[in-house]
Amino acid sequence: MRARFLANLTVTIALAGPAWAVAQPCVQCHQGVTPGVVADWRLSKHALGEVGCDACHGDAHASAADVAKAQLPTADTCAQCHDTQFGQFSRGKHALAWAAMKAMPTTHAMPMALRDGMKGCGGCHKQGLKSPAEIAELARQGGMHGNASCDACHTRHTFSVAEARQPQACQTCHMGFDHPQWEMYSSSKHGVRHLLKQSGILPESAAAPTCQTCHMVEGNHEVRTPWGFLAVRLPLPDDPQWKADQITILQALGVLDLQGNPTPRLDVVKAADVARLSQEAFDAERAKLLKVCGGCHAEAFARGELAKGDDMIREADHLLAAAIGEIAGLYKDGVLPQPAGYAQPFPDLLTFHDAPTVVEQKLFVMHLKHRMRTFQGAFHMNPDYTLWYGWSEMKRDLQEIREEAARLRAEHVARH
Repeated sequence: MRARFLANLTVTIALAGPAWAVAQPCVQCHQGVTPGVVADWRLSKHALGEVGCDACHGDAHASAADVAKAQLPTADTCAQCHDTQFGQFSRGKHALAWAAMKAMPTTHAMPMALRDGMKGCGGCHKQGLKSPAEIAELARQGGMHGNASCDACHTRHTFSVAEARQPQACQTCHMGFDHPQWEMYSSSKHGVRHLLKQSGILPESAAAPTCQTCHMVEGNHEVRTPWGFLAVRLPLPDDPQWKADQITILQALGVLDLQGNPTPRLDVVKAADVARLSQEAFDAERAKLLKVCGGCHAEAFARGELAKGDDMIREADHLLAAAIGEIAGLYKDGVLPQPAGYAQPFPDLLTFHDAPTVVEQKLFVMHLKHRMRTFQGAFHMNPDYTLWYGWSEMKRDLQEIREEAARLRAEHVARH
């Protein structure tokens, strides 16, 4: 009893801020039940202000017998005080992360342990805004936490601005298979210099851009990029070969039909805002980046570097389009059965997580892993990723797809 009294006294002294009065009953209990939560809250600006536990969790929960009555915050909860940031966030791509994941056909083919357990795509994509019905269903499945969206970067219960400004805040989601931006950035000159600043080797005044420097200019939460996630855009390029290659890719993504006309899937792409669909939209995002680059570099240098990234997309698209043509030819000639549900004799790059053959899986990896590394490495100033993990792998992918296609054709001829 004496030990608990001393513990509560310590907390009382430490929490001298205005919020202590309303938080005191919660802290007295949760200091023993969830001490980590209390410790984080004590470090937060909320604890120093008028924001007690009930501001986010309501006041219906008062004892261990009614824990279920505690409200779990959503982004709307944060918006009550942070409406400017919420409005910006709502217009950016992070807010659409949940919708984008649900729109992917292969999301529904994942094992339930990955889907319901948030161990697959949902582990990061849950940052996106969700409807009350979706939040209720996630709670029923056991996924009660993480619906505030804001806490993906401002980890609860400290909700630290300083933490969210560090590039490590982006690392959890932006690394790995098709989101390796962290690895690219952290080993680039930009990332290395920032690490040296964090370790105190370089002074705070040294130039060292972070993810937020380029993608959240002046703290604006409306995150988006010129090329979008899959590096496809409208209007199509003037270069005839690149235009043809991008059309092939768009057809394999299911947003254009064989005649080059839009399909209903294009409406989903528009809703998810994963691509720039007008020259004005692209130019606006490119101008933002150029302005940021201008803080350290001459404009001519910045334009030149971004143009090199565009060139790498063009080169990667030519390889990918050739590989798509190989698979489409196998379907057309009856060498491979076209999977059920494909609207046209093209591989569907959005469903290839569960592609039935090795050659089709190879195309999926080429598209969503190696092509991503090629162009993202270029824009993140990481030549190693651009060349060895991207371009070189795409070249090998295409060669292996061609060799496997030839083998399958030979077997097909032998059988018939």
